[in-house]
Amino acid sequence: MNIVCVESLGIPQARFEELKAHYAAMGHGFTYYMDRKEDEPTLVDRMREADIAVISNIKLPAAVLSQCTKLKYLSVAFTGLDHIDLEYCKAHNITVQNAAGYSTTAVSELAVGMMLDLLRNIVTLNEKIRQGGSRGTFLGRELRGKTVGVVGTGAIGTATIHLLLAFGAKVIAWSRTERPEVKALGVEYLPLETLLQRSDIITLHVPLCDETRGLIGEHELSMMKHTALLVNTARGPVCDIAAVGKALIDGRIAGAAFDVFEKEPPLPIDHLLLSTQRCLVTPHVAFATEESFAARADIVFGHVDDWLKQQ
Repeated sequence: MNIVCVESLGIPQARFEELKAHYAAMGHGFTYYMDRKEDEPTLVDRMREADIAVISNIKLPAAVLSQCTKLKYLSVAFTGLDHIDLEYCKAHNITVQNAAGYSTTAVSELAVGMMLDLLRNIVTLNEKIRQGGSRGTFLGRELRGKTVGVVGTGAIGTATIHLLLAFGAKVIAWSRTERPEVKALGVEYLPLETLLQRSDIITLHVPLCDETRGLIGEHELSMMKHTALLVNTARGPVCDIAAVGKALIDGRIAGAAFDVFEKEPPLPIDHLLLSTQRCLVTPHVAFATEESFAARADIVFGHVDDWLKQQ
């Protein structure tokens, strides 16, 4: 088999050389690239001869996949699969497998970190003091005692709940699937509208699918407290970005933090979420830590090994 890792995956070259030797000993070819290219001609060039390809969140449309006629298996170094044309893969017998679980800690920690920044204005105050300012009359708010609504209680949502409870927050939840282990923590599941009305902070941890696309829109925002904060480390289209931006500008919610958007950064300079100081933004980095990338490599190449054993 010809195995191709399309990008660096954030792991050192020494690790790739180990993998190359590992697959050579098994009688397979292994090619890797230490950069990241997202244009279709380069992707086709790199994947054209691949039986197995490893890729993260680079878009793989049918226009690329149709030119990779030898492809049999995709090991995706990412949790979501909405960037891959799964219908094409299904129609052409290409097995696709994601890397669930590698970034659970990373995403949950960033979500809580964003909450702390929104409550304490860490980034804003850092800039203020660097410009010669002082505290003035600023007063922050504490996470302890706040009611946090967790929307989606899969692995990441549950990990976030554990962190929030350690901070002394009261946690309520909504999820398409209610989990006994979450209820055992003392977390109450509520209808989404009730959660929105009661929460001081709302944090989103649902996958992107037809049911969750636009889950938080103008109607849902109108039910939130004017003092409420919204945190999105899930997928950008889970929110109606235009409605969130308008709610922030109009002061109908107190603040928001977004790590994900309707498109991958860089964002246009006139993007609505960039036009208000009420929104903390990061360039889709919730999953990106040294620890998570090392774990991700273990998962994706472990999947490759398992698939090869079945052939």
